[in-house]
Amino acid sequence: MPGPDIRIKRLSSLARLPEYATEGASGMDVHAAIEAPITIPSREIRMIPLGFAISIPVGWEAQVRPRSGLASRHGVSLPNSPGTIDADYRGELKVPLINHGADAFTVEPGMRIAQMVICPVARCQLVEVETLDDTDRGEGGFGSTGTAARS
Repeated sequence: MPGPDIRIKRLSSLARLPEYATEGASGMDVHAAIEAPITIPSREIRMIPLGFAISIPVGWEAQVRPRSGLASRHGVSLPNSPGTIDADYRGELKVPLINHGADAFTVEPGMRIAQMVICPVARCQLVEVETLDDTDRGEGGFGSTGTAARS
């Protein structure tokens, strides 16, 4: 399914435009647009600029997600994963990276730091009611699915 055209504006000469690494990739790699390395101490967050802004059509969003290699090898992820970039945002894209690892992690200039996925968004209308329809699960919350059969 082809997605929409996304207009992109380079804000820094350090910016590398997002790109799909392979034909079957869902997300585009995004790169750190920084002049010098940024070290992220263990358990801390740093905002990493990407050096560009985008124009997303209404009805779509960009989701920023962690790179699996950084997460599995170094414990580096996003604190708000996935991060949402709304259709009406026009500022520079930045990625908040969090270091869950025991050791400091260094982001190098031009490093692939996250993935950006363009997704359709459904806008809903909320209808306030007095009661909701019943389901087998009911009000069972976190970790409750499948527990009734084991009791």
